[in-house]
Amino acid sequence: MGYFLAKSDPESYGVNELERDKKTVWDGVTNPQAVRAIKEMRPGDKVFIYHSGSNAGIVGLARVASEPRPDPKNPKSAVVEFEFIERIEPPVTLAEIKESGLFEDWALVRQGRLSTMAVPDKFVKWIGKKHPEAHI
Repeated sequence: MGYFLAKSDPESYGVNELERDKKTVWDGVTNPQAVRAIKEMRPGDKVFIYHSGSNAGIVGLARVASEPRPDPKNPKSAVVEFEFIERIEPPVTLAEIKESGLFEDWALVRQGRLSTMAVPDKFVKWIGKKHPEAHI
């Protein structure tokens, strides 16, 4: 199983909407590196839902529910479906992630504007220890 992170502006579409809708299509990604991450996703992989903005952090967990497919609105992009699993309470903030000093080589820390990315195994273990009740 793979792990990914998907950033969203909570004013546009956040964990509240994903929880309400139960399932959504992750689309609108144009950065080639982020599109590559979407194309690597497989059904059953897990996705950390990250809210960008002033309270940046991981707020939820979703499951990849479909194979990636071409984005009908953009031939250079790809889309995939996510299913809501749960909220991460309390959220894991970007400040906590940076302050740990463990993830300087991760795109989340190095490339602040990248919207979709793979998650390193060491982060999965780290957040699993912070939230042992979560279905990580």
